[in-house]
Amino acid sequence: MNYSLQNKEQFIAKDQIIALLDRHMADNKWNSVLLLPPDITRSHSGAGLITAHYYKELTAKGVSVKVLPALGTHLPMTEEQLREMFGDGIPMDAYIAHDFRNAIEVVGTVPGAYLDEVSEGLFKDDVTVSVNRELLSGKYDAILSIGQVVPHELAGFAGYTKNLVVGCGGGEMINVSHFLGVFYGRHRIVGNVNTPPRRLFDYIQKHFLDKLPLTFVLTVMDQLDGEDIFKGIFIGKERDSFEQAVALSQQVNINHVEKPVKKCVVWMDPHSYHSTWVTNKAFYRTMKMVEEGGEIIVIAPGLHVFGENDLADQAIRKYGYRPREEMLELYQNDPLLSKNMSLAGHLIRCVPSMETKLTYCTDQISKEEIEHAGFCYMSVADALAAYPCEDWQTGWKTLPNGEEIYFVRNAALGLWQYDGLYN
Repeated sequence: MNYSLQNKEQFIAKDQIIALLDRHMADNKWNSVLLLPPDITRSHSGAGLITAHYYKELTAKGVSVKVLPALGTHLPMTEEQLREMFGDGIPMDAYIAHDFRNAIEVVGTVPGAYLDEVSEGLFKDDVTVSVNRELLSGKYDAILSIGQVVPHELAGFAGYTKNLVVGCGGGEMINVSHFLGVFYGRHRIVGNVNTPPRRLFDYIQKHFLDKLPLTFVLTVMDQLDGEDIFKGIFIGKERDSFEQAVALSQQVNINHVEKPVKKCVVWMDPHSYHSTWVTNKAFYRTMKMVEEGGEIIVIAPGLHVFGENDLADQAIRKYGYRPREEMLELYQNDPLLSKNMSLAGHLIRCVPSMETKLTYCTDQISKEEIEHAGFCYMSVADALAAYPCEDWQTGWKTLPNGEEIYFVRNAALGLWQYDGLYN
């Protein structure tokens, strides 16, 4: 049975979301449940409210509940982050930290011939697929995968099986999916549903994960006056729930601007965005509206590292972000990168045009380090003096000097494009 609510024109009140979750729980009798929400880098997904409510109501009924945040290769969430995202109602011993190196178990192998077909010849090797062994333990009669469906630069749209095979997956799977997405072309991927990584995820779901007691709880989010709002929630076991969420997200989260943008300014929430690995989303989600020779300025007060783990941070500091051809050559010749495909893919420059200027505004990484990584630098104070955006909402702005810019309040909630650029 599927459950859904959607309201493209307005929004869905939180009490309506709670009522739908209650109906879902009332219709099912579980003894043990595993919740798979995203981590703090997806704090605007609505998953915090949903996870907290499932935990509260299920444990009140005597159900055993564990929470496994889908970290992928990100660092485990701190206690402060867990409480910030999921509230104080979930005890710390209910959480399980995903370890993409050591907490995994092999479920199968995707043949190279299939990957050759879906990647247009980009990748031809067999790929071993692993997921967190907690999913395979047999201890749970329900696994609820909770996450947001939104345009995504590596999958086309986030959510659904990505939460399992990347968020709860092993290093090889994460490497290959990132490699496919980036080398295929972020600008070709983002906002499209039939992409090489998504076809890979679907293959894995069909062949290796179909026996798991999975239910997907998928949200479509937006913002109103700076507040996260629900536009849709879709609960179901099959792909049709994902397809419904994608259809709504395409209407809600893909923003078409009427002319190319010369300068785009993006604010990134300091509570959620600490690394360029994740904060680069500000470039990925806006690049399709910025004209060649334009500039994207990212104001990121929380930015203090480059990578989401030590290896990624070291690699970005060493190599910086480079053009696709340079990174392909490094990938073929550098042992570190050839053994870590996701690193090689991530280090490809964030937008397809070398003429587009990329500027990071932070006070926690030095100007020299930012510039070595391939970006331009501006302090947060200078950025806010030029673009006092604390109370701005997304859209066109004309500055006192007459300059016209486009401002994005939260790049994580959408995709902005001028039709015809980079298509």
